[in-house]
Amino acid sequence: MSPTRQAVAQARYLVVKIGSSSLTTAAGGLDRVRLDALVDALAARVAAGTQLVLVSSGAIAAGLAPLGLRRRPRDLATQQAAASVGQLVLGYAYTQSWARYGRTVGQVLLSADDVVRRAHYRNAQRTFARLRGLGVVPVVNENDTVATGEIRFGDNDRLAALVAHLVGADALVLLSDVGGLYDSDPRLGAARLVAEVHGPADTCGVQAGDGGTLGTGGMATKLDAATVASQAGVPVLLAAATQVGRALGAADVGTAFAPSAARLSARRFWLRHAAQASGRLRLDDGAIRAVVHRRRSLLAAGIIGVEGDFAAGDVVELVDGQGAVVARGMVGFDAAELPELIGRSTRELPAELRREVVHADDLVPCGT
Repeated sequence: MSPTRQAVAQARYLVVKIGSSSLTTAAGGLDRVRLDALVDALAARVAAGTQLVLVSSGAIAAGLAPLGLRRRPRDLATQQAAASVGQLVLGYAYTQSWARYGRTVGQVLLSADDVVRRAHYRNAQRTFARLRGLGVVPVVNENDTVATGEIRFGDNDRLAALVAHLVGADALVLLSDVGGLYDSDPRLGAARLVAEVHGPADTCGVQAGDGGTLGTGGMATKLDAATVASQAGVPVLLAAATQVGRALGAADVGTAFAPSAARLSARRFWLRHAAQASGRLRLDDGAIRAVVHRRRSLLAAGIIGVEGDFAAGDVVELVDGQGAVVARGMVGFDAAELPELIGRSTRELPAELRREVVHADDLVPCGT
């Protein structure tokens, strides 16, 4: 068994994500048989001593049948109405199913703001920690009832990756209607399972498709989520929901994504993956070398351009001359203050402005 699979099998704190297509059907709404089978496997893992967080899709899909809808609606208002009904259906189903094992569940609805804004992010951490202390199994979903197309996670795969790091989980399991990561669509013919992913080279040439009719995710979103989590130091297993017992047991199915050598701190993870960028700073080559390779603070002298309307304390992207993002960080000046400062050395500036534009402690290079 690979070290990654062993880490998943032995994880004491686990985040598990299940997709809409694995819990529901377009004709019948929520499939209680499949939901109970999922809970059976999860409860067995909990009985073995693992604490877990369940990230569950399915709220919108669960609301289709009660509303007499035959397929997932396209307009936002109807999606939100379906989510409003479906969240209660889904939550009640999980409450009943977990009650068979004497377990209490709690619903946690997250919006993008809850991870974009640092104060909300830390509050979410405290909430999960308290639920864990009380022995509650959190069931997490995006708050589709109020989320908008402009401000949302986009899929629960990415949400699961963010939650895994937010709660300090030992591993992440993504359950899907596909048995793992394949080099092409297995529904269209011969396809090779990529059993182990240790880095970008192992996914080179993989053709990841879009989601189905019941959900918004697809293999592309799962690959992105697995990459986000593994690069932040969290081992990931992507497996079929029909093999949930083996995925949560020996972890000998699907695709295992090896974690990076070091886990990012919660603050640096938030800066890189969760925070919404409010603007951009274009850097010269010297500043890029200092920021990316030497891990130094960004000074005004290395900035050649400013884009966006941001305030001190906002997160901005640091880009090269071609617009490629090389780092992200929390800026120390308002956008309106910077045009008069950029390109000037520290000694040329008034004493009150002689500080870093982005401090090294508030900066994280991308791709490292």
